[in-house]
Amino acid sequence: MIEKIVGPSVVSVDTRDVLNGTLFPEEEAVVANAVAKRRQEYTTARLCARRAMARLGLPASPVLSGLRGEPLWPSGVVGSITHCAGYRGAVLGRLSDAASIGIDAEPNTHLTEGVLDAISLAGERVWIRDLAVRAPDVCWDRLLFSAKEAVYKAWFPLVRSWLDFDDALITVDHVTGTFTARLLVPGPTLRGFAVIGFTGRWMVQDGLILTAIVVGTGDGTRRPAGLLG
Repeated sequence: MIEKIVGPSVVSVDTRDVLNGTLFPEEEAVVANAVAKRRQEYTTARLCARRAMARLGLPASPVLSGLRGEPLWPSGVVGSITHCAGYRGAVLGRLSDAASIGIDAEPNTHLTEGVLDAISLAGERVWIRDLAVRAPDVCWDRLLFSAKEAVYKAWFPLVRSWLDFDDALITVDHVTGTFTARLLVPGPTLRGFAVIGFTGRWMVQDGLILTAIVVGTGDGTRRPAGLLG
């Protein structure tokens, strides 16, 4: 599914099934005492990641997590993993083709009462109310949450620091299936360009909301794809 919104510069593997396979010993240690549901999610996501590695022509390797929970990829690789009820996916790319990747999957259901106020800015709540009337089949509050998760996952490898929900202003285009995230805090410099935000894509299918940001590398003269300028 997610290949529809990530573009040709990266590879993706996702599934709505539970995949069974062998974990690396380092991964096995992470979920040794986990409940069955957590173990299934973890294993399936890692198997998706390894299938994506194979599509890049890379040998299988463990995917552990850093201090902020970010996946740790082999040298020269960037990627992102996501999972929710009934879905797991991984998107990977070579560092020569992508500087950062952020993906997220969520059920197309409304957020629990009170969560929207905690994760949104006033300007975001305006377009959520508008789109709820114009396109009620999409849970726009949940899409906002998903987009902010994708933004954080794209941000962290570039900066290695936390980004709060209110540190980026999200705007969604419901016609083109795109969104923009304008940073409200200073961003890094990438290929000579100041990172002031990200552009991404979204889709709703089969009860799921998927969001994705793929930040390109550029050639030093063009702003890398996926960056807001």
